[in-house]
Amino acid sequence: MSGVGYVGIRLCAELRTAVVPVLLALLGSALLGPFHRRMVKARVNRSVAAAVTCVAVVAVVGGAVYIVVAALIESGDEIVASLKEAARGLTQHFGAAGTSLDDVASNARELLRKFGGTAASGVISGVSVVGESIAMAVLALLLVFFFLRDSDRAVDGLRAVAPRGTADTVEAMARRAFRAVEGFMRGTTLIAFIDAVCITVGLLVLGVPGAAGLGALVFVGAYIPYLGAFLSGGVAVLVALADRGFVIALWALGVVLAVQVLEGHVLQPMIQSRTVQMHPAVVMLTITAGASVAGILGMLLAVPLTAAAFGVMYELRERYTAPPEAGAPGTPSAEGS
Repeated sequence: MSGVGYVGIRLCAELRTAVVPVLLALLGSALLGPFHRRMVKARVNRSVAAAVTCVAVVAVVGGAVYIVVAALIESGDEIVASLKEAARGLTQHFGAAGTSLDDVASNARELLRKFGGTAASGVISGVSVVGESIAMAVLALLLVFFFLRDSDRAVDGLRAVAPRGTADTVEAMARRAFRAVEGFMRGTTLIAFIDAVCITVGLLVLGVPGAAGLGALVFVGAYIPYLGAFLSGGVAVLVALADRGFVIALWALGVVLAVQVLEGHVLQPMIQSRTVQMHPAVVMLTITAGASVAGILGMLLAVPLTAAAFGVMYELRERYTAPPEAGAPGTPSAEGS
């Protein structure tokens, strides 16, 4: 079984330009499925409903990316300058302890360029990263359209290719896996929206520029549990440091930490426990494994795929775990006799 799994992973890695769009399209279909179904129930043609859904996704994602990139480019120089100023202040108070931070800030762009070049050359050789990413994004969008439009025929197609005598089991496993992914995407989206709204309001109160863009970045980052929120919150704190100074940056850090505490202790247990249950340790190990296999994309896909695997295991356990026989030791009938 482990050999088959290894071969499967290797095949997926070799065929990533085809596999990744399919996985992204499945996640998109799980997230957008309820919206599409409501449009179909309102007597909108299935193809028209799928097309409108895809256009809405392009508009929302494109707008969010533009806002985030514009905000970061506009404040990039100020972030580096503020880091250098903060490092000098630390150096004055703590001596040589702040020197390394000053060096990092001075060479931030060069470090980023070198890191980006190394990562790009390690992931893709001979193919443009931007070109491949655009191609996969377009393919994923087209697949989302077809998955939404033809979702009513998915079960029949799955049963047709299932081995003889296993159609019911395969269908039940597929339904449970898709429900787990759908629940994860729906719950994560709600949590991401709440996080983004809270942090945006906090940054607006503090007068941090680009609060809307930073809120959009928080929303996108929330789809990578724990790590995404940490990175997007760090960017918000850096922007606050660049424009408003050290004290406001500390307040922004407090806002980010308060929202993360709210997410970890209230939102995650209350929302995700109704959709998919995974221990935080399992989530962290899954993200680490996904990052080692496929970088940022692996971190994005790892948790929903693991949720689907858990759903399949739950379905198999319910189907093939025999209930205790009446009269067996430990059963109520046996204890009462």
